[in-house]
Amino acid sequence: MKIFKYVFIVGLFFQYGNLLAQKNFTIEADAKFANEAYYSAIDLYKKGETKEKNPEEKARINYQIAECYRLAVEPDQAQTYYNRCVLLKYQQKEPLVLLRLAEVLMEQGEYSEAEVNLKSYIEVSPQNEHAKDLLASCSKAVEWTNSPTKHIVQDEVLINSDHYDYSPTWGDKKHNVLIFASAREGSTGDGVDARTGESFMDLWTTTRDNNGKWGEPQLLPGAINTPDNEGSAVLSKKGDKIFFTRCPREKKVDLGCEIFYSDLKGTNWSKAEKIQLKPEGADTLSCGHPAINSSANFMIFSADFPGGFGGKDLWYSEYDKREDSWLEPVNLGAKINTSSNEMFPYLSDDGSLYFSSDGYIGLGGLDIFRAEKITDKEWDNVENLKFPLNSPEHDFGILFETGTNKRGFLSSSRHDLGGKGKDDLYNFNLPEIQFALSVFVSNKETGDPVPGVTIKLTGIDTSVAGGIVSEFVQTTDAEGKYIFEEISKAKRYILKDMVYQIEVEKDSFLVASNQISTVGLENSKRFLEEVFLQPVVTESGEALVIDFPEVQYAFAKSELLVDERINSKDSLDYLYTTLVENPSIIIELQAHTDCRGSDASNKKLSQRRAQSCVDYLISKGIPKERMVPVGYGEDVPRAEGLECNSISKLSTKEEQEVAHQKNRRTQFRVLSFDYKSPDKKEE
Repeated sequence: MKIFKYVFIVGLFFQYGNLLAQKNFTIEADAKFANEAYYSAIDLYKKGETKEKNPEEKARINYQIAECYRLAVEPDQAQTYYNRCVLLKYQQKEPLVLLRLAEVLMEQGEYSEAEVNLKSYIEVSPQNEHAKDLLASCSKAVEWTNSPTKHIVQDEVLINSDHYDYSPTWGDKKHNVLIFASAREGSTGDGVDARTGESFMDLWTTTRDNNGKWGEPQLLPGAINTPDNEGSAVLSKKGDKIFFTRCPREKKVDLGCEIFYSDLKGTNWSKAEKIQLKPEGADTLSCGHPAINSSANFMIFSADFPGGFGGKDLWYSEYDKREDSWLEPVNLGAKINTSSNEMFPYLSDDGSLYFSSDGYIGLGGLDIFRAEKITDKEWDNVENLKFPLNSPEHDFGILFETGTNKRGFLSSSRHDLGGKGKDDLYNFNLPEIQFALSVFVSNKETGDPVPGVTIKLTGIDTSVAGGIVSEFVQTTDAEGKYIFEEISKAKRYILKDMVYQIEVEKDSFLVASNQISTVGLENSKRFLEEVFLQPVVTESGEALVIDFPEVQYAFAKSELLVDERINSKDSLDYLYTTLVENPSIIIELQAHTDCRGSDASNKKLSQRRAQSCVDYLISKGIPKERMVPVGYGEDVPRAEGLECNSISKLSTKEEQEVAHQKNRRTQFRVLSFDYKSPDKKEE
């Protein structure tokens, strides 16, 4: 009996010991989580979860694991554990699980499923503005993804590693050296960071050669890199000072990040010094991600200081040269900061403020935004850079090439464009909108290409007085074509927001003209103009009779017919344009009738009709000396088989009427190219 009791007591002892060990896993994991040691916490939570019998606590542990993965930027793993929480009905106690699940779904581009969870969350938390913004983001994200900007984003293959690589900044005055943060092998801090599960971050450099190829990354010296985490940096415009983020460590003490600086002395960096920006007694708070102006006396950074709007905000501090210190930080205010996180600021050459945030309408995770400079210390009108500069995942740390906002670099956790691991560096480029014009000239009568045609291309800027800004003259080749594309490597014929007049001419042909416009076009385009030149002589050298749109008259009268069905004046406007474009031609304007009625009356009627046409053109400003009206009556049928005796043999009245209609026509032919206006004669 004593032995049995002993065994029973020992059994209870071991059972209690196991219970204590199990609880310690979770307690220790909670402590790690509070100190942002997410990867260390994950293993402890998983050990505790396998032992846990209480369904409610089991659900909480799964939620904490999901949170670790979310904060460590592994949205797919986070989704798995949030889904477990939902199966365990944890959302009934903590509805926030639905919001968090929606966030990681958005980071994976699963917007429809995210919407379902957001709507469920809003039902129980209708006042949550962030959830409403996320719901709006789902719709916007689909819209932006389906209508991307023209940016091309590419993986920086020669720089990226299998580890974290992020936050590029220029490392020299000529902008041929990049400094970036990385946890790659060879880092000074070769231990394992409990937050990321990787080596500690250091600052690295890479240099671009004359061919634009990046070299093997090199560590910055020990004056800057330490066994702790070093991150986002910025170099002064003179290249003589570097500001960067450092996150010091002390065992079992939660220390936040700080901003340090180092001076370039010759070719070496001085020992880094801390810039005192934190409020007194706020050692556990963080500040980092410095951005500076060109004078290096104004700094914007990200921090979780008291007095902010929630999460991490953007703050600024000014340098007091007299005191040789940085002044008390000032929050950038509600025009920039939200209740979520604003980080990774960058000041561009034009004074715009770029930063990343998860508090505005976006595609998921951190998106990059631009704010317009209002004053030296104020920015407003925040706009999302949209897809593809932003993606469903985290996008941050933008940097532009010199003198442009169309090319540069950014950091992203995306995986759709390659990348080697975690966060990676990408370059982006907004190709110039380019236009080209291909002109093909053919003989209108034969369809054959016409070589040796003179093409005059006149560029007109309609927004300025005078307007004409360029004029080019070229000649078609043996195939009757000329392509207006590049003048030289850096210059093109066709530019944006212009109107181009095209004039095509050659001896024995009428001039033809047209115009194209690039005003308001947002996409590159190749214009194709097929021009059909009208010959004025036959192959044998005789004047060619030329048709133009049909002119009709009232029955048995000479007045131009204008009614709801037809406007003969519009038809004559074609001939008017021809005369304007060919100011030296003198024409014979011909009117023809069918063979019904007497020959004499038809002759008189056609003469009156020809004169009506000439009178109309005179009223439009064409000199009467340029036009000879001739009424041919029924003397000249349009073609063989349309003679009066041939028409009478047609079997039906309908066929006969069609034939008569073909003979009733108004045409012209060019008599000469000898006309000179009185003004030119005086010259």
